[in-house]
Amino acid sequence: MPEILIASLSPIGHIGPLLHVAEGLVARGDRVTVLTSADHADRVRATGATAVAVPAQADFDMTRLDLDLPGRVDTSGIKRVNFDIVRLFLQPMPHQTRALAALFSQTKYDAVLADAGFFGTLPFLLGDRRARPPILMYSTTPLMISSRDTAPFGLGAGPSCSRAGRLRNRLLTAFSQKVLMRESQKVANLLLDELNSRPLPTFLFDAALLADRLIAPTVPQFDYPRSDLPANVRYVGAVHLSASTGFRAPLWWPRLDDDRPVVHVTQGTIDNADPSRLLEPTIAALDEEDVTVVATTGGRPTSQLGCRIPTNTYVAEYVPHDMLLPKVDVMVTNGGFGAVQRALAAGVPLVVAGNTEDKPEVAARVAWAGAGVDLKTGTPTAGAVRAAVREVINNERYRRGARALETAFAQRDGVAEIAALIDEVIYEDRAVAR
Repeated sequence: MPEILIASLSPIGHIGPLLHVAEGLVARGDRVTVLTSADHADRVRATGATAVAVPAQADFDMTRLDLDLPGRVDTSGIKRVNFDIVRLFLQPMPHQTRALAALFSQTKYDAVLADAGFFGTLPFLLGDRRARPPILMYSTTPLMISSRDTAPFGLGAGPSCSRAGRLRNRLLTAFSQKVLMRESQKVANLLLDELNSRPLPTFLFDAALLADRLIAPTVPQFDYPRSDLPANVRYVGAVHLSASTGFRAPLWWPRLDDDRPVVHVTQGTIDNADPSRLLEPTIAALDEEDVTVVATTGGRPTSQLGCRIPTNTYVAEYVPHDMLLPKVDVMVTNGGFGAVQRALAAGVPLVVAGNTEDKPEVAARVAWAGAGVDLKTGTPTAGAVRAAVREVINNERYRRGARALETAFAQRDGVAEIAALIDEVIYEDRAVAR
């Protein structure tokens, strides 16, 4: 009976899928411990796993970032990127590392499955391989790793393997790593030095490749082809949140079965504090269109919407995607990786408008795969949204692109494939020890 440790940051896009993995591992008889925010203890225990809380200094509330992180509101662009990487991902590293060390001293784990943003694993990955269990890193974003065939992560630029394209990629990658992201790289190595670890031998975004396996929870058809893809990268298919239970349909639910196309708009559960970025423009854009609109605020009060709600629009704080998406014809979203893949797994084409975190990369992949429109902004006008929704509804190629991805996702079982990878690294580790 394997002893598995799962380590994750607290945002639901990070811990949610890993709790689904935990549930699957427990169901097959593994003993599972989950190291994450104390706020998720009940959800962890509901999977049958043991909950262990990360230190408070290593936890953060995504809904309060501007309040809890002085100076954040004064940053934008690349300064905001470095600010967030340093404050949200790197500064918690020492506390995460000590929490892992304490658990390793108490229990001999057969394998560790860690959120790729949980940088507390780095000192172990940079140390003596024989002194740690196998570690698998789980990417909660599209793969961020460097490649000669892709531009650096974050630009939202498509791939190119032509001679000119590879030259572009090499120059942009060098500029990104040596100039734009220099602050984050420097802080990472300073913190590693304080932990008596050697410095990173690679760029920070490539650090997950130090693990025994880097798990990409998507399908190759929704990622850029790389001729230099490292051998330890594994595509496993999507890992969604656990299926919803106890859903009570609102009174307007039967209207979704009418003849009119259904458009769902969401700003997700993190970047949703300002509904004027996407929710309100979409509601206004589709006011007089022959569609039914379902707008969700990601858990925030619907009263925060500052626009008039037309008769063709229904608003809710939250509707489970596994219940809603089978009724949806187009989803308008700011590009959260999990929500986008959930839509594509249901064959729903997209209109994507996102410019924070990994969202430009997600949006670019939607367009590249032919499954929707990338508006290339996080604050589109109502006119731009209206035109994009009309384009997706009226052009069958987007539906075909989404359905092709639906087929690809249906052929993979992410939880089962991750379980098989865990077995694989455990077997390899024991073979070396013999």
